[in-house]
Amino acid sequence: MRNLRDNGLTIVLFSFTLIAVLGMLMTGWVVYSGESLAHGGGEVPLITYAVSGHFLSALFENWESEFLQMSAYVMLTAFLFQRGSAESKNPDEAATQDEDPAEHRHDPASPLPVRYGSVVRTLYSYSLGIGLALLFLLSFVLHLRYSSETANAEALMHGQPVEPILSHLESAQFWFESFQNWQSEFLSTLVIVVLSIFLRFRGSPESKPVAAPHSETGS
Repeated sequence: MRNLRDNGLTIVLFSFTLIAVLGMLMTGWVVYSGESLAHGGGEVPLITYAVSGHFLSALFENWESEFLQMSAYVMLTAFLFQRGSAESKNPDEAATQDEDPAEHRHDPASPLPVRYGSVVRTLYSYSLGIGLALLFLLSFVLHLRYSSETANAEALMHGQPVEPILSHLESAQFWFESFQNWQSEFLSTLVIVVLSIFLRFRGSPESKPVAAPHSETGS
């Protein structure tokens, strides 16, 4: 039970993710099969749909925007401030996140990279942002690949020529798919940054204490 308590947030979020992906798979399959039947094709097997460009393009299109949002958020909050927000460091005070990790290089309780040389320690110092940025780039490439596959499948269905993947990278369709998700991610981040100045949620580490003044910055 202690493991469930200690890892409850991860377990619940993973479960929600899995349920949502399965829901997306099943409903997308119904839509895709309907389109196939409307164009004179047969019903598409579920396993075939699960590896199709139609499903994987939409999946990675959304992952791409989420990782962009989180990588940008992690990096921007290291250098920029919003006074009063629970999502910001206090611009008037030194933050513990800014301390030099080299001061703890002899502490046996510190993570191993902190106790290594300066290059490893520096990379580890920014590893969260780097990791999220790499996940964004991977999702972007996969979105491009499967979006191109989907566009070519639709082109063949209508008797039109297919296009190479680099041509699809330059297409308005691909960037429309990306921007329609990017704008919502940046908007949602903006909203929580601003709303956390004035609104509270008791018990959440993403909220300031309920009695904290609006001018207080950080959670």
